[in-house]
Amino acid sequence: MRLKCIRLAGFKSFVDPTTASFPSNMTAVVGPNGCGKSNIIDAVRWVLGESSAKNLRGESMTDVIFNGSNTRKPVAQASIELVFDNSDGSLLGEYASYAEISIRRRVTREAQSTYYLNGVKCRRRDITDIFLGTGLGPRSYAIVEQGMISRLVEARPDDLRIFIEEAAGISKYKERRRETENRIRRTQENLERLLDLREELGRQIERLQRQASAAEKYQEYKAEEHHLSAQLTALRWQQLNGQAGEHERLIRELETALEACIAEQRQADAKIELLRDGHHDLSETFNRVQGRFYAIGADIARHEQSIQHAQQRLAQLQDDLREAERARLETESHLASDRELLARLTDELQVLTEQQAEAELNEECSAAAFLQAEEAMHDWQERWNISTEQSAQPRSAAGVQRARIDQLEDSSQRLISREQRLRDEQHSLQDDPQAESLEELQDRVDEAQAHLDELSATQQLQTAQLEDTQAHLNEKNQQQQQLQGQLQRLQGRISALEALQQAALNPDQGVQEWLEQQQLQQQPRVLDGLKVAAGWELAVETVLAADLQAVQVDSWTDLDVSSLNSGHLRLVSNSAGVAPVKNSLLSKVVSAALDVSPWLAQVYAVHTLDEALQLRPQLNSGESVVSQDGYWLAAHFLTVQRGDEQGSGVLARAQELDALLLSVAELEEQQLHLEEQLQALQHTRQTVQEQSEQLRRDEQSAHRTLSELKSQLAAKVARVEQLQLRRSAIAAELEEVTEQQQFEGEQIGEARLLLQDALDAMANAEQQQQQLQAEQGQLRSQFEQLRQQARQDKNTQHQLALRISTLTTQQRSTEQALQRLEQQCAQANQRREQLNLNLEEGESPIDELRAQLEELLHTRLAIDDELRAARTALEEADTQMREAEKLRSQAEQRAQGVREQLEQQRLTLQTLTVQKETFNQQLQAVQLDVHQLLEHLPAGAQISVWEQQLSAVATRIERLGAINLAAIDEYRQQSERKTYLDAQNDDLVEALDTLENVIRKIDRETRNRFKETFDLINSGLQELFPKVFGGGHASLEMTGDDLLSTGVAIMARPPGKKNSTIHLLSGGEKALTALALVFAIFQLNPAPFCMLDEVDAPLDDANVVRYSRLVKEMSEKVQFIYITHNKIAMEMADQLLGVTMHEPGCSRLVTVNVEEAAALAES
Repeated sequence: MRLKCIRLAGFKSFVDPTTASFPSNMTAVVGPNGCGKSNIIDAVRWVLGESSAKNLRGESMTDVIFNGSNTRKPVAQASIELVFDNSDGSLLGEYASYAEISIRRRVTREAQSTYYLNGVKCRRRDITDIFLGTGLGPRSYAIVEQGMISRLVEARPDDLRIFIEEAAGISKYKERRRETENRIRRTQENLERLLDLREELGRQIERLQRQASAAEKYQEYKAEEHHLSAQLTALRWQQLNGQAGEHERLIRELETALEACIAEQRQADAKIELLRDGHHDLSETFNRVQGRFYAIGADIARHEQSIQHAQQRLAQLQDDLREAERARLETESHLASDRELLARLTDELQVLTEQQAEAELNEECSAAAFLQAEEAMHDWQERWNISTEQSAQPRSAAGVQRARIDQLEDSSQRLISREQRLRDEQHSLQDDPQAESLEELQDRVDEAQAHLDELSATQQLQTAQLEDTQAHLNEKNQQQQQLQGQLQRLQGRISALEALQQAALNPDQGVQEWLEQQQLQQQPRVLDGLKVAAGWELAVETVLAADLQAVQVDSWTDLDVSSLNSGHLRLVSNSAGVAPVKNSLLSKVVSAALDVSPWLAQVYAVHTLDEALQLRPQLNSGESVVSQDGYWLAAHFLTVQRGDEQGSGVLARAQELDALLLSVAELEEQQLHLEEQLQALQHTRQTVQEQSEQLRRDEQSAHRTLSELKSQLAAKVARVEQLQLRRSAIAAELEEVTEQQQFEGEQIGEARLLLQDALDAMANAEQQQQQLQAEQGQLRSQFEQLRQQARQDKNTQHQLALRISTLTTQQRSTEQALQRLEQQCAQANQRREQLNLNLEEGESPIDELRAQLEELLHTRLAIDDELRAARTALEEADTQMREAEKLRSQAEQRAQGVREQLEQQRLTLQTLTVQKETFNQQLQAVQLDVHQLLEHLPAGAQISVWEQQLSAVATRIERLGAINLAAIDEYRQQSERKTYLDAQNDDLVEALDTLENVIRKIDRETRNRFKETFDLINSGLQELFPKVFGGGHASLEMTGDDLLSTGVAIMARPPGKKNSTIHLLSGGEKALTALALVFAIFQLNPAPFCMLDEVDAPLDDANVVRYSRLVKEMSEKVQFIYITHNKIAMEMADQLLGVTMHEPGCSRLVTVNVEEAAALAES
């Protein structure tokens, strides 16, 4: 396999689409500094998957996109494509059958990078996987850039090992080992999680077994409860049925009462109907009289209005007469002026009619002459159009044929190129690619899906466990807060009691100083260790009083009591015990550090003051009695003590303090235990969270793996289908291209004949058009003169016609106005005469109307008396109607009351019926019949007895506590799951053994291949180093014993030198040493090509010659592309690829074949 060409577009300084071809095995890239030569090396590294912008001499990946220059704008994307010739099949795997491999990478300004493999979109990993073991890669030994020589020689042993591994093809083994280790780690994690699941499931099964037993007992009790509940429902139905019968009887009685009320109401309705008929007759009589009254009133009003109207009409007639006289005079004035205007218009029309006749004659003559000139011009235009059309047709035909010939020739050339391209592609697609088995890939997809489902199920279990742990943790936190609150309250109480106790027991300052002087401050008090029975603290404190603070000493004879200056001091010592009286206060002392019998043995203890008073007369000398509430009596004294703090004294506080301290200790112990539980729960939660997070990462990884496998499967299927479709399409296209070539050849010949005919016709048409142009000038001058004269005559005639039309219209209007005025004048005279007549006739009717009005007023007075009598009769009928309706309303109210009672009973009956139906439906819902249940019930069954039995069963169910009814099914399901997880555990153990065997096999293969490759490269280096240096010795050494991890160091001694380390070599010696190592690797595992970027820069001419000869010798097996400024290296190249920057900031390529150039120079 070799690099065929590089296609660059928008990459760094290569802004225009550029193709760099490499037809020979030695290509030298030359050009001045800064012209963009190294950008070709960067382009190859970038398209092979380089992801570090720093290694591409940039800050970000978008820096590889052309960023503009003084004359160019920035571009939006950069694209690089490498085309490999794989005709020798050196590339293994699914692409071995491809004669040409295309790899393209594209990046946009949004930093979106896309890879394509043979035009199909793929991942970066797909690109790197293709070249695993071939020596190609973004940072492999096949690309030696500027500065890499020194880094290669001075590399750390671990870094130098990488080159050996790449040459040995171990990189793919390392990838497989890494994947296998990941699988082992995931399998071990799965085993651990599975173990936890199995243990947790075992505990769940034990718990579910207990819950299932309780659930079965619950179901038995529940069945009995359902049976009793059904019988109780039947009894309630029977009770409701009896109540319904009683309500039906009441309803029948109320219905009878309602019918009686309705009969009474109907009698009242009949009476009202009779009264309503009489009322109707009276109402009609009243309405008739009232109508006559209103009619007389209307006649009176009408006569009064007629009199008023007659008076108004006389006044109006007088006004109309005056207006008619004025209009008659005005009309006669207008009539005289219009007669004068009509005479003037008639004279002017006669003169204009004579002038119009003369103008019409002139217009006809000029129009006839103009028409003849227009016909002559039209005839010439027709001849010109015919000539133009005749000349345009051959010209158009010639243009069409020329365009047709050019188009057909271009099309023919494209068809030839298309045919060649199709045949090349057909040749490359003859053999189907040996693709990975689709069935195997589908199996991998299924396995990935199953693994993902398993991870999802485990993740759900982990989530449930995390929620359970969090709930326990919240509960414990709440308990801790409650304990903390109790502790704070108790500690606050203790602090308050201690402050009170200290204030009560601390001696005066003088006593305290004296005790310190006598070294008695640590001596116990009587109070210390004194425990009293509950409730008797006040009684003991009353008797002991100040002695509670007494200091206990062995003897006070040696004490300097006189040195006490102030304060109250009491010292006590142990003495012989005193025999107590019956029921003495001493019996109430539980314990004491000092014998208190001298104080308490002779003191009786009673509960109340009354008892003490009763006992007082019986006391002997030295005896006393004290009550429980603090009353101390003797024959000669009564003492009562009440402390400052309500409800307790010194002893009570002391005992309360002791009890509180015990409670605090218990609570602190509980808090410590609770904190341990909290820490354990938090640790469990953290563990579960970490496991859940790991599960989530595994699930995401499984998702990605599944997506990748599905993408690969779809790509395989699509690729196979695409190739089949493409072969069919190519065959059809080739057949179509052949037919099209034959057809276009015939069309070209025909078009050339038609072109010659069109050129001959164009010459004849041009001669004829020249003659017509000469004739056009004379005709156009004559045509313009006649057209101007005809237009002038026509305008004159038109102006006269318009004037005549205007005058004629005005004459006609004046005549019509005269007729109208004459008619108006006649009408005005007639109206004046009529108005005079109306004035004479309008005064006589007024007296007659006044006499009729007086008669109508007398008639209205008589009708008014008759109307009052009819109204009185109608009001009496209204009163009788209201009485009858009142009786009817009372009957209706009684009926309404009975009806409401009836509705209430019916509603109650309906409620009982609904309740009965509800009980019946409840029984039918459980497939029981109420009548059958009642038949099987004993006679005299009571609802209360059944309610007691049902309550007893409910009590038994309640005693069972919380019941998990799903426990039976859960127990069965979890048992089945436990069996499945056990089997899964066995499968994982077996898979883990298999993966560990694979690791051991990979390690064994890696050791063998590394050792074999190391020895071969070492031999090659020992052979090449003397050739490069002309002597000397170099070798590789391992830095460790483990072949899997050992580093590699290089030892080099040029001739005549005994340096102890590689770092002592000069720059040129380092470069030659690195080249010897790289060439030794290439001898063992030649990469498809080798790119060298100015590696000869530090070499002198003699070393350049040796370097160039070695490259020339190895170019027989390896394709070399090197950048150089050295003329000797240029001379050794088969092809020179020049890079120039004619336009600032934009690189261009200039290709020169050295052999062709030499042959051209010799010729």
